[in-house]
Amino acid sequence: MKKSKPLLFIVFLFSLVLSCSKESKDELIDIVVNEKPTDQPEEVPEVEEPLIESSPIPDNPQRTGNASVGYEYLISGNYMSSGVPYDAFLLGTSVIPDNRLNRTGDNANLPYDYTAISAPNGARVVAPNCMACHASSINNEFIIGLGSHDADFTVNRASNIALLNSGIRALYGGEESVEWLAYDQFRKSILAIGPRTITATRGANPADKITQVLIAHRDKNTLVWQDTPLVEIPEEVIPSDVPAWWLLKKKNAMFYHAIGRLDYCKSFIGSSLLTLGDATKAVEIDAKMTDVLAYIQTLEAPEYPFSVDSNLALQGKQIFENTCATCHGTYGESPTYPNLLVTLESVGTDPELSNHYTKSSPMNDYFMDWFNTGWFGTYGNNLQIKAEGGYIAPPLDGIWATAPYFHNGSVPTLEDVLNSKNRPIRWSRSFDNTDYDQLKVGWNYTNEQTKVDKHTYDTTLKGYGNSGHIFGDHLTDSERTALLEYLKTL
Repeated sequence: MKKSKPLLFIVFLFSLVLSCSKESKDELIDIVVNEKPTDQPEEVPEVEEPLIESSPIPDNPQRTGNASVGYEYLISGNYMSSGVPYDAFLLGTSVIPDNRLNRTGDNANLPYDYTAISAPNGARVVAPNCMACHASSINNEFIIGLGSHDADFTVNRASNIALLNSGIRALYGGEESVEWLAYDQFRKSILAIGPRTITATRGANPADKITQVLIAHRDKNTLVWQDTPLVEIPEEVIPSDVPAWWLLKKKNAMFYHAIGRLDYCKSFIGSSLLTLGDATKAVEIDAKMTDVLAYIQTLEAPEYPFSVDSNLALQGKQIFENTCATCHGTYGESPTYPNLLVTLESVGTDPELSNHYTKSSPMNDYFMDWFNTGWFGTYGNNLQIKAEGGYIAPPLDGIWATAPYFHNGSVPTLEDVLNSKNRPIRWSRSFDNTDYDQLKVGWNYTNEQTKVDKHTYDTTLKGYGNSGHIFGDHLTDSERTALLEYLKTL
């Protein structure tokens, strides 16, 4: 039974602290098309072919599981251990759930990216689930496995934690209640990551920094939380884009920088570091993640929802196989994928995410030791963190749906990927998932002279650069158009 009537400010309070903002902003996009005189031959840019240095990533056989069981665990499973008391969450959330996952019981009343769980002490609480980062919509189609391209990490999620604490005390009668005790670890984690994982723009994801902060507060063997960090945590936040889940079955290493080797299931447990009590819970989750991996391996890329010029796409296929297939593989009835780790010097894209793991620092050295010599690297099927520098040349299945592009989401369209000279330095988009550019293949955007607000991506910031991958610069405009048409079909 509740101890007192909830205060009016709690509804507003919970929406501030818990919601992952995905609001849309209506903007009109001006696209300037430079027309060439029709009576003049198309000029071919003089671009020196870059030398590509790469190395194959060795295969890492994975554990097997049950895909249907994995799906249920993913959307409703108990892989979190702490959260906001269930009744309080319902009072505070401003999101009207549409139950798009067709969940039952308590979960039918929650947004798709939250799950109701039973904490170890029996209290019913709500915690974020994997869909917070690994599900999104495009063209009004909700797709599990599509990276959350519109999540908003530009705010400090701990800024209202004191008021949140007061609200929960008022609802449940103080810090001795089972509800407070079930909430406490979630509170500590939010206080730790909130001020240290703020991105410069909406859509950028601070996943690497969230992991660094959480492991800085946990013993590498027992995984027990330490209120005082065990290592100094750097201030900078290097962003990444969230890769599509359906690509994982082709890859021999996880993440853009290919540091995740050996057992993928162990890596999935990383999200549970937000709330788990100790390694005993991690062992329980580890046994379930084989099923989650089995489910992820069943995911297929969504088909392009608009019309495709098949004749033009056929021309583009030949260009692709002559220009792109060496690194990105081939597609169709007998697909191939080489699993290449491309050096920074060859690809030329923003090096900061890769450098963070190859350059020695207190945090980096701690990170490597924590994973490789602690529970994650020594218990059962081991996870290995191996930083060789560079980025994976990813599979391109469903690439039409995964804008913005590059490992940091710095390029809004595929046409800009294929023509580095036209990439915008600062650009804004509406974050309306239907605001899609079928011609350039990606998000409609507008060029900005300055960083207007959180919706503006500024490529001059550290870690946000859009340089490199100039492999399409030598193409003519007509070749590039044909190649884009083919990429829509992957």
